[in-house]
Amino acid sequence: MNNKKSSKWEGIPCLVIIVLLFGGIGYVMGVSQMLNTLMKTAHDLLLNTVFYLMGVTVLTGAIGKLFIEFGVVNLLEKILRPLMRPIFNLPGVASLGAVMTFLSDNPAIISLAQDKRFSSYFKKYQFISLTNFGTAFGMGLLVIVFMMGQGFFAEPIIGLVGACIGCMTSTRLMQRAVLKSYPHFAEELACEETFEEGEEQKVEDKSLFIRILNSLLDGGKMGVEVGLAIIPGVLIISSFIMLLTFGASPEGVYTGAAYEGVELLPWLASKISFVFEWLFGFTDPHLIAFPITALGAVGAALGLVPTFLESGWADGNAIAVFTAIGMCWSGYLSTHTAMLDSLGYRELTSKAVVAHTIGGLVAAVVAHWLYVLYALI
Repeated sequence: MNNKKSSKWEGIPCLVIIVLLFGGIGYVMGVSQMLNTLMKTAHDLLLNTVFYLMGVTVLTGAIGKLFIEFGVVNLLEKILRPLMRPIFNLPGVASLGAVMTFLSDNPAIISLAQDKRFSSYFKKYQFISLTNFGTAFGMGLLVIVFMMGQGFFAEPIIGLVGACIGCMTSTRLMQRAVLKSYPHFAEELACEETFEEGEEQKVEDKSLFIRILNSLLDGGKMGVEVGLAIIPGVLIISSFIMLLTFGASPEGVYTGAAYEGVELLPWLASKISFVFEWLFGFTDPHLIAFPITALGAVGAALGLVPTFLESGWADGNAIAVFTAIGMCWSGYLSTHTAMLDSLGYRELTSKAVVAHTIGGLVAAVVAHWLYVLYALI
């Protein structure tokens, strides 16, 4: 009976918060414009972000499966084991996940993790931390190439170093949090199945063409499932973050178009701008819009950079910090839930988010102070 009463009354604070939040936004924007903006933003994210990511997961899933089929995974395990374990406390084979996410996006790590042969290298606590590990390199190539296209070269490399340190921080914090809650995961394998020589020989007996075709199709099918799994997180979380980050149209009025908002988060950031100036070297409160937007989608965050440069808000330090935090966070709020759900550990989402938030901040701080050192040299 007490549980029923508690459940019944829980709806009241939930309703109050929703009414106050969206009532306040609707008061500023207009209820009709707010609803139109939310729907159009979600629709645009679905067409231009989610379907793009699904294409990425299909291709990377196919490539990853091909690498696994033809022994690339085993080769990486042997070569990179000495580096991966002391830095990230992961098997050397995890480096394939870093490469795949660097070339594509966060969900690519799940395309690999769902393969039992790949996951057999990991203890459970390591396997779960792949969500943080892979996310820290998401869309890294795109971010670095984009920044270099803006005329910066040393700064993106500095940002890459910062992202690697942030990744190490996030991954190890996640592993520690998992072990604290589930100590037995330290010894349990992520995949209990064993792969004997006889099984591998059976695969070898197939023709080369069939092995390639099966790998590509099976990996691509896995990528489709991952692409569908990320839809709720991207549409719900990213739309809301953008509503709180962006402002009215260029004319200063709300038209109900996609990507309009109330600029609440930049306004809050301006109140404690001294913190961001010391930690990140930001000299303008508008710059906080990049990491906030990167929480939902780093691709959308990159679109802010040309405007920042034209307005004179961003300098070399900002580019280094943007690269580090953009790579390390790369939309983790919109993908962590779906990624952990795909792995079967949704209840650990809050731990992953906290660990990765800290990792991204560490990446940005390291990039800032490395740039300061670079500028002195």
